[in-house]
Amino acid sequence: MTPHPPLLLKNVSLPEGRVADVLIGNGRVIHTGAAGAADRTVDCTGLLVLPAAVDVHVHMRGGPQSKKEDWESGSRSALAGGVTVVVDQPNTIPPLTTPESFAARVKDAHAHSLCSFAINSGVTVNTPLAAMWEAGAALFGETFFAPSSYGDAVDETVLTRALAEINKLGAVATIHAEEVAAGEDNSLSAHARLRSAEGELRAVRAVQQCNTAGCRLHFCHMSSAGSVAAATGTVEVTPHHLFLSRGMFDDENTLAKMNPPLRSEAERKELWTAWDRIDIIASDHAPHTREEKAVPFPVAPSGVPGVETMVPLLLARVLEKKISLADVIRKTSVNPARLLGIPAAGFSAGDRADFALYPKTPEKIEAGTLHSRCGWTPFEGRMAVFPCLVIMGGEVVFEAGEFHRGRPAWIPGQGYPCHTPPADENPGCLVPKG
Repeated sequence: MTPHPPLLLKNVSLPEGRVADVLIGNGRVIHTGAAGAADRTVDCTGLLVLPAAVDVHVHMRGGPQSKKEDWESGSRSALAGGVTVVVDQPNTIPPLTTPESFAARVKDAHAHSLCSFAINSGVTVNTPLAAMWEAGAALFGETFFAPSSYGDAVDETVLTRALAEINKLGAVATIHAEEVAAGEDNSLSAHARLRSAEGELRAVRAVQQCNTAGCRLHFCHMSSAGSVAAATGTVEVTPHHLFLSRGMFDDENTLAKMNPPLRSEAERKELWTAWDRIDIIASDHAPHTREEKAVPFPVAPSGVPGVETMVPLLLARVLEKKISLADVIRKTSVNPARLLGIPAAGFSAGDRADFALYPKTPEKIEAGTLHSRCGWTPFEGRMAVFPCLVIMGGEVVFEAGEFHRGRPAWIPGQGYPCHTPPADENPGCLVPKG
């Protein structure tokens, strides 16, 4: 007797409005419509069923920074927020600027991550970009055009040369565009003056002038409407720049220190007016412990956690009818998958079977219920909608607060010599489309 497919999502309200059943097997959607039996049936009546999110901007820490976060705790936080794929940034310790450090990072993630992952290459004057592409780098950067907590800036000459080589490889450069002025960085307002929205805009324009080769650019964490409008590549914005402004915090509160800084309330509201131009929402999940933040402002590290709260915050706004569910799906799942060059998660036959199921009941965010090792959140007390069940690769990996081991995949960039199906020495590799 032919075995039943493993999973059936019944009574799914599809984005176009009709209700259908979604049959899943071998990590893919088999059929959407009237479906038959399966090993397990999940009734989705009254739930929001979304293609799971791809967060293209996380810092999973690990190694000497494991007290902040590591692959195990960070991936739990991702799954509990409806994120099944993360893209790790290269400003680790040591930084990912050699094939050897990159391979070690992949090995660590393979051993400990509960969600699928891609990893970016750093971009410095000495980074062997072609070798990093062959090692499996998904994207190049974030490339720092201004100093950050764990990133050295590159100058115009280095950036121009790097963009030309990245373009020759057929890859994408991700850009951290800021301008940092001289001055005393002793408060949130001072931090915002030194890393101003006007400086961010000038940095965006300067990067584009350096891009004489026409490399594909992805601008990370744009914090102002002007920068979003000026950017000619894909544009990423974070929930903290959409939902938080510096006036919501005491001026010397280091928990709210980040790069780019929080803007004024007027600038935050203006950023929402650029919603239609924003391609991707990503968390820039950059955890530090409370103890590390509890130091004088000038020496406090920049960064906040956010992978677990990214989609839940957006869904609360959907329930308020401020944004559409279709936009959330596009900006957190479809467009990020396209940036990586991987098959989209979705409801059509053959789509990647990564889904997150959400109730339609918002709840207050409480740090004690979240999973990041850092133990705090800048969104404390805000309303959000958290998933009750998450599916990755056709398997339930999170349900009612409990995690189940799935089969997370490494997603290398298109320069990696993968085979289809993956080679034995590369278990779990999800080969991007050519």
